[in-house]
Amino acid sequence: MDIAAEERLKGQAEIWEHMFAFVDSMALKCAVDLGIPDIINSHGRPVTMSEIIDRLKTATSSSPNVDYLTRILRILVHKRLFTSQLQQESNQTVYGLTRSSKWLLKDSKFNLSPLVLFETNPILQKPWQYLGKCVQENGTPFERAHGCEIWDLASSDPKFSNFLNDAMKCTNTTIIDEMLADYKGGFDGIESLVDVGGGTGTIIAQIVQANPHIQGINFDLPHVVATAPDFPGVKHVGGDMFVDIPEADAVIMKWTLHDWSDEDCTKILKNCYKAITNKKNGKLIIVDGVLRPDGHDLFDKQRLVFDVLMLAHTSAGKERTEAEWKMLLNNAGFPRYNIISTPTFSSIIEAFPEQRMLKQPNGTLS
Repeated sequence: MDIAAEERLKGQAEIWEHMFAFVDSMALKCAVDLGIPDIINSHGRPVTMSEIIDRLKTATSSSPNVDYLTRILRILVHKRLFTSQLQQESNQTVYGLTRSSKWLLKDSKFNLSPLVLFETNPILQKPWQYLGKCVQENGTPFERAHGCEIWDLASSDPKFSNFLNDAMKCTNTTIIDEMLADYKGGFDGIESLVDVGGGTGTIIAQIVQANPHIQGINFDLPHVVATAPDFPGVKHVGGDMFVDIPEADAVIMKWTLHDWSDEDCTKILKNCYKAITNKKNGKLIIVDGVLRPDGHDLFDKQRLVFDVLMLAHTSAGKERTEAEWKMLLNNAGFPRYNIISTPTFSSIIEAFPEQRMLKQPNGTLS
């Protein structure tokens, strides 16, 4: 085969791979829906197909389709979500967990199953069908698909609101664990901290638990904080970040600003400025992605994916490069900032309303 023919063949294979990438997502959703990772984990060892089927029968009182499940697991094994090995003595295949599927265990502290089920739900899948239409005619894919923005749907539909909150909550544990490890000293001198867009309060609760000197305020829309559990040292406050933010020594926002346009973010950031500007050690802490289009670290591709995800699911949200963050912060009255990298998807961006900056040995001063 000549070089041109080989290149043409590789190009064809790549298109097939991209075209059917959704099969991987749907197979993953199926495994999570059925609780396959938990079934394997409950045995404490790799299990046979018959053991998986027996557990499914017990759970549903039905007769699962063995052929379907075998074929679904086969592709997930190929994608390294599970392992498979033929036992010579019994001539049966046993299935085990991998480092990936261990992130799908419901009883694990690090469990991304709610996010998997959220992103593969038909409500979240439908807007993707409108991307091309919105490129040609403007508008937003989510609104085209459902007649309203995602936040309006969450406000009017308690079931969807809980679905959204659970998806966001499952990302918090991982991010906050890494943050507390990489941001040592970052909360020194802070007596009060407000988490803007804090959902049901899991992030602020963990920060307060690790820093008992802080009085935490979990701030979100009234219908969100109405479902929030009680946490020691945390006060839940309902309101609108576009109108006013409770005063505190510092403001923290995780995965909030990437949901909004530059114009909306400026409004939010100016309200953050008002909330902390009269405080001696006032600062803003943003936990969000920093886009590096030419980067090659573990999560650089996923940040690009999230940027397009914002197109599909929000009205004008986006991931931002450092230059875009700098412009946004400067326009809102935060002329100084410090980016601290973490091993996770998100970085920590400290921003200061005046010439005040904490020294961070692993940070980039700007």
